[in-house]
Amino acid sequence: MNRKPSILVIFLSVFIDLIGFGIVLPLLPGFAEDNFKPDFSAKGFMIGGIIASFSAMQFFFAPAWGKLSDRIGRRPVMLISNLGAAGSYALFAFACSLSGDAGLVWILISRIFAGICGANLSVASAYIADISPPEKRSARMGLIGMAFGLGFIFGPAIGAFSVELFGKTGPGFVAAGFCAANFILGWFILGESRQPSSAPVTPRPKFTQWGHTLAQPKLGILVSVFFFATFCFTCFESTFPLLAKHQFGLGEKGLNHRVGYLFTYAGVIAALVQGVIGRLVKKFGEPKLIFFSLIVFAAGLAGLPFAKTLPEILVVLALLAIGSGLNRPPVFGMISLNSSPDEQGANLGVAQSIGALARMLGPVFAGTLFFVQPSLPYLICGGIALLTSFFAWRFLCRTK
Repeated sequence: MNRKPSILVIFLSVFIDLIGFGIVLPLLPGFAEDNFKPDFSAKGFMIGGIIASFSAMQFFFAPAWGKLSDRIGRRPVMLISNLGAAGSYALFAFACSLSGDAGLVWILISRIFAGICGANLSVASAYIADISPPEKRSARMGLIGMAFGLGFIFGPAIGAFSVELFGKTGPGFVAAGFCAANFILGWFILGESRQPSSAPVTPRPKFTQWGHTLAQPKLGILVSVFFFATFCFTCFESTFPLLAKHQFGLGEKGLNHRVGYLFTYAGVIAALVQGVIGRLVKKFGEPKLIFFSLIVFAAGLAGLPFAKTLPEILVVLALLAIGSGLNRPPVFGMISLNSSPDEQGANLGVAQSIGALARMLGPVFAGTLFFVQPSLPYLICGGIALLTSFFAWRFLCRTK
């Protein structure tokens, strides 16, 4: 079969994969809370640990997947990722059929397996870098963000309805079905983007590759910005269902639906923002766009625990979604532009690994603080985002 590299196909592949991710993510805190007996900070730590386990595995494996894609191509690594995701969600469905400690253990195992196989985003970013000219790279990186946003538009809503129609095992099996379909789609129509004539990759151990990437000044700054932005977003992502329950007065009945709709609303805003990334980059440039995105993101985070009415919640969620939606494409665009063609996958894999570290630390940090005081993780992360914006201004906007 004559397969050709295609932006549309890679967009669909990431979109379908993130639908599966979006189906189960908003439900994880509630499922873990139902199964875990101790109260106060221990409960928050356990919930955060389960969510963070996925990212912990990505932290260890993302650079390896990126380097592997530099060596054998993007297509086979994407296929492995999609097939592994299908298996992990099927295992998650099985875990949700259990109760008590056994259910928690298998939920944890399912998320660990998903994290090991989760090479999708970094390799998809390298795929887009392979087939995009420099002037279009940041704008096309926005397609990954759009796929992410659209996944959160449809995923949480599908997850909420799956619980209602099929019970607790429903979201896992539905997500597994989406990822299996994604594997089939990729098998038949996903073309390889990496050119056979590309220069060979210098083999480096994991942490040597980290050092090589981070030692390059511009790359080190960009990866640091990505770490702090991801850390703050993950704190929101992992505790918002709990905030909706405890702070906004949403009762048990219909909680999953309401949280799903609010995540969907944020996803719509983020996806719409991705559609104008190209024009914004052309007008302001990547550095200023990164700075502005962090300011808006900080305002949304800090305001969320003080939003009591639905209009207030929608306004601060919009600020948060706009800020986060504007941040990732120019950051990854600049990482790609500052990487040699033969190290796209390796450097983007390091960035994804750093992001995974942030997603590993964020839920534990936020989940533990949440049960001390629900507003604490949001206020602290709002401050971190604001400080990161000043860092970006100093080292990205004011330097050539």
